[in-house]
Amino acid sequence: MIPDPNAASNDPLGPLDPDFAVAFRRNDRRPPCQLYLVSALEVGGDFSDRLARALDAGPVAAFQFRVKDVDQHRAAAWAEPLQRLCADRDVAFIVNDSVALAKRLGADGVHLGQEDGDPREARTLLGPAVQIGVTCHDSRHLAMEAGDAGADYVAFGSFYPTTTKVVRHRPDLLILSWWATMFELPAVAIGGITPANARPLIEAGADFLAVSAGVWAHPDGEAAAVRAFAAVLGGEG
Repeated sequence: MIPDPNAASNDPLGPLDPDFAVAFRRNDRRPPCQLYLVSALEVGGDFSDRLARALDAGPVAAFQFRVKDVDQHRAAAWAEPLQRLCADRDVAFIVNDSVALAKRLGADGVHLGQEDGDPREARTLLGPAVQIGVTCHDSRHLAMEAGDAGADYVAFGSFYPTTTKVVRHRPDLLILSWWATMFELPAVAIGGITPANARPLIEAGADFLAVSAGVWAHPDGEAAAVRAFAAVLGGEG
């Protein structure tokens, strides 16, 4: 299922020019699209074993630790073994929502929603080397604001239906082509992405595919899912 180009957008800049989709060609100097793995909803129990299997199955650029409604002490206890797995495999460890938890863990980065604070303040607290990403939904305006505030990447979505979270924004693929044409800052595509529907996002210009259920709920297991994504991403050229 390809996102509807006529879907309503909350972008104050108005509708995108459909010519971007026709004329878009990925710049050869831009790195190939990569997999950005987002944690399952449950990160206790045997999840560290599942993460290890996923990371060992194929290339993963980053892992986002995302938990909800958990106090920082418990979140840190769950995060620490997962962070070690990522460090051992040279995978960036990104904390979702919480600048305080990212600082406590010495994480490689933090991902901020629109209600999670200013990237400038996060930069002041976390330092120049930490990667800061910002959720921008379906809005070029929010993405440009994030870039001006010093974000290291922007995230657009949800591109496809997902059960991981409530979907309020459905951007068109055009936003990825427009962004890659206009800016060097990487763009992450998120929302309901599977090996079967990833190709249009890659061709549209996504720099990273943020995937959760597409790996953790894969019928053949997380390792098979990562191998399937590797096959799709490896064939992008």
